Amino acid sequence: MSNASVVTEFILLGIPHTEDLETELFVLFLFFYIFTLVGNLLILLAIVSSSQLHTPMYFFLCKLSVCDIFFPSVSSPKMLFYLSGHSRAISYAGCASQLFFYHFLGCTECFLCTVMAYDRFVAICHPLRYKVIMNHRVCAILAMGTSFFGCLHATFLTTLTFQLPYCGPNEVDYFFCDIPVMLKLACADTSALEMVGFISVGLMPLSCFLLICTSYSRIVYSVLQIHSAEGRCRAFSTCSAHLTAVLLFYMPVIFIYLRPTPSPWLDAAVQVLNNLVTPMLNPLIYSLRNKEVKSSLKKVVHQLGFLP
Repeated sequence: MSNASVVTEFILLGIPHTEDLETELFVLFLFFYIFTLVGNLLILLAIVSSSQLHTPMYFFLCKLSVCDIFFPSVSSPKMLFYLSGHSRAISYAGCASQLFFYHFLGCTECFLCTVMAYDRFVAICHPLRYKVIMNHRVCAILAMGTSFFGCLHATFLTTLTFQLPYCGPNEVDYFFCDIPVMLKLACADTSALEMVGFISVGLMPLSCFLLICTSYSRIVYSVLQIHSAEGRCRAFSTCSAHLTAVLLFYMPVIFIYLRPTPSPWLDAAVQVLNNLVTPMLNPLIYSLRNKEVKSSLKKVVHQLGFLP
């Protein structure tokens, strides 16, 4: 990664067209961020503390909660820092780190959603072989694989972006360093890199989404073979939370990276949804319709002294 450019720091301009709203945005985003951290920590504690929840599905849910703790932490602390009236400057290395960890955690979560869909496919379509197929070793390999390939993908995208020379303007017209806004500041022709980045960022989530759709098409087919209405409802209920989370995760990604004509303000609004709101909603999605998680959560909250 070349760092021979004149630019040594960048200025984050924040969300476009939100001037004079710093205080309101600070309060709103701080609430989202704290709620996200607390909600996902409670999910982690609930799963770890209950032996009933020590299954592959909840093991992957644990990893999802870890991702949802760190994912908003890539951009939120710096955003809250400058919204509170402090400097908007971010170093060259800090900007590269933001871009790397954003795509590392985002890609990891994308792969993780695919693995969780496969887990539900095995549980519903091959229930008698579920414990054999999804054994501890397989779960560990799948969990590590999501992080490994996420790291590879993020390294490729970060290297692609920061091997360019940055020798002119240093004002990032966004609230964190991401590929589209960084390429606009480069002192070189970025058309080829934009195409490579578009294919890379688009191909990975699209492939994962197709795999998820394949898993769920098989699941729907198997569920429809169940004769009792109660059995069908129980099978669908185990998948509804994950399917909702997948839709919440993929819709912003498709909207931001795969649209031909970007809109800075609209992209920023959707990006906030992706960075803060979706990780905040995931604990609610996975706990509201799950009796085991709700029961374990009540015990955790009671032990922490929040309930009598």
